[in-house]
Amino acid sequence: MKQEVVALGLELAKNVFQVHAIGSDGAVVVRRKLRRAEVIGYFGDLPACPVGMEACASVHYWGRE
Repeated sequence: MKQEVVALGLELAKNVFQVHAIGSDGAVVVRRKLRRAEVIGYFGDLPACPVGMEACASVHYWGRE
């Protein structure tokens, strides 16, 4: 049974990004590395949920995307 993702964390970087997702019970359900070109497609396939990102200059760009 696939657990629903309730929150995501995104570590921003220049080329390789880290995604961590938690389920409703608080357990980690996703730990994944994404290349820059894969980020938008990956998030487009997920249901809406809160996404936490580190505070840096590129967070505004990724927030708009």
